[in-house]
Amino acid sequence: MIREELKRLPKHLWHYLRQVTGDDAYERYIAHQKLAHAGEPALTRQQFFKLRQDEKWSKVSRCC
Repeated sequence: MIREELKRLPKHLWHYLRQVTGDDAYERYIAHQKLAHAGEPALTRQQFFKLRQDEKWSKVSRCC
């Protein structure tokens, strides 16, 4: 039993790392799009990341 859990540990860590760093953002977006907005066209991967970058860098992000 413990051995099986140890075999799955790298996979779980990889999924966790992707989620924490935002690397799986597009996959989560597609899953949400299918559930909440079925029938509407989803953004392509390039459109999605362009939108995310524009949102991130279009505002002032300094303290002073």
